[in-house]
Amino acid sequence: MDIKIRHLEKGDAPALRDIYRYVSVTENTSQLPYLNSETIDGFFERQNCYNLVAELGFDDVAAKVLGHVSIMTSHKMRMKHSGVLMIAVHPDAHGKGIGKTMLAEMLNQADNWLNLVRIELEVHADNAIAISLYQKLGFEIEGEKRFSIFKEGKLSSLLLMARIKPGFKP
Repeated sequence: MDIKIRHLEKGDAPALRDIYRYVSVTENTSQLPYLNSETIDGFFERQNCYNLVAELGFDDVAAKVLGHVSIMTSHKMRMKHSGVLMIAVHPDAHGKGIGKTMLAEMLNQADNWLNLVRIELEVHADNAIAISLYQKLGFEIEGEKRFSIFKEGKLSSLLLMARIKPGFKP
C-alpha cells in the first residue's frame, strides 16, 4: 500500500463526488447529506483554495483518490497569514493513515510554501478521532461553539481549533 499526495486535478472530480456521497463523510462537515455534483465541484474551484488529494495504490492495482485536504485563505489583506482547513477521507480508507499523511503534507505546504502562520478549523465536538489527530499535529482547542450545528436531529457543538506555525515569534 502506497499513499501518494499530489495537487488536485480536474479529473479528480468523480472521486471527490464519490467521497461526499457518504453520509458518514458529510455528517462531520457543515454540509447536508446527498450533495449534488455542482455543489461538490464548487468547493474546489475557488481562487483562494489550495487543494491536495491522497491516492492509495497497491502494486497491482491502479491508484485511487481516497481523500482531499484544502486550505482556504482570505481575500482580506490583513488576514492573508491565516487559512481555514477542510479535510475528507473516503469511509473505506479510514484508519489507513491517509488523513494524517495528507494533513502533514498540507501543513508542510502551509509552513514552507504558502507563508501561513495560522491554520484553523472547526470540528464536531463528538468526533474524538479527528480531534485526536489534529492535536497530534499541533492543533489546540481555542473554544467551543455551543449548539451551533444541527446533526442527526439535534443541536451539537463545534470546537474551534488552530495551529500556529512552529517556531513563530510575533
